[in-house]
Amino acid sequence: MTERFRDRVVLVTGGTSGIGRATALAFAKEGAAVAVVGRDAARGDEVTQACGGGAVFLQADLADPRSCSAVVAQAVAKHGRIDIAFNNAGFQERRAPLHEQPDDVYDRVFDTNLRAVFLLMKAEIAAMLPHGRGVIVNNASVSGVRNPNPGLALYSASKAAAISLTRSAAMEYAPQGIRINAVSPGRVETPMMLASGIADMSAVAAGLPLRRLGTPEEVAAAVLFLASDEASFVVGQNLGVDGGFLSS
Repeated sequence: MTERFRDRVVLVTGGTSGIGRATALAFAKEGAAVAVVGRDAARGDEVTQACGGGAVFLQADLADPRSCSAVVAQAVAKHGRIDIAFNNAGFQERRAPLHEQPDDVYDRVFDTNLRAVFLLMKAEIAAMLPHGRGVIVNNASVSGVRNPNPGLALYSASKAAAISLTRSAAMEYAPQGIRINAVSPGRVETPMMLASGIADMSAVAAGLPLRRLGTPEEVAAAVLFLASDEASFVVGQNLGVDGGFLSS
């Protein structure tokens, strides 16, 4: 194991399960001090213990706008700065036709998947600018590029907007040393995926060019690449981690 992120401070939202948990652990294994953000304190404590020394759990529900700037401020207060942020927290509505979706579900989806990304980036960029460098990776989805999920129109729309926001912000802040990119996972075996209402996961896997579902660790590897110096010339990209879904 390398230590690409020794002496780096990393903020991971939605860090208590699935892709967020795998990414927090991967950063910690490569030497980073990780601030894990999530709603569940018990799971947060488990992740930070698994990450080891330097890790801290920050409890927050990022659908609450006040929480976004607060967790960034807490991470900076703890570690003095933020070098890397992975904005991963997400919410997916119950599968249903668009005309049956309640108005408050729209609010929850967009507050979590878009507004929180906007507010987090505002706070993260403000913390990074004085240092003249930083990296932000936003977790989007293949659904934001091509909607493969009838009944999940709100989720897909929110992720498409997050991709556009990522690209726009990347162009604004690259000249100031802050690299911003996104990852778009496809069919990855996470708690959100398993709760999506799909009855036959084997059929889903068979429909992918690789004929299998992805793992959270595979997405984490892509996030670490985008956050690393190996990706120093990568800006404003949306990296699909999807088993070939978008190319098929």
